[in-house]
Amino acid sequence: MPVKQQVGIVISNKMQKTIVVQIENRYPHPIYSKTLVKTKKYLAHDELETCNIGDQVIIQECRPLSKRKRWKLFEILSKSSLIS
Repeated sequence: MPVKQQVGIVISNKMQKTIVVQIENRYPHPIYSKTLVKTKKYLAHDELETCNIGDQVIIQECRPLSKRKRWKLFEILSKSSLIS
């Protein structure tokens, strides 16, 4: 069974070893053909605390690590130019 992975932007890193990643899902409206954007936030485990706000990352599904944390950091695609 393949492991689920998603690409998103880090919007918070204020917790210890945890980041909040925002995933954007774009799809056309079935009738009006306008592009709709749905966003969802995931808590992900960042063991080495290497991520900063604005980084583009890949998160991977894993076993439950806490009440809301079911994803872990897989790879940092690009670092943010923001200084945090």
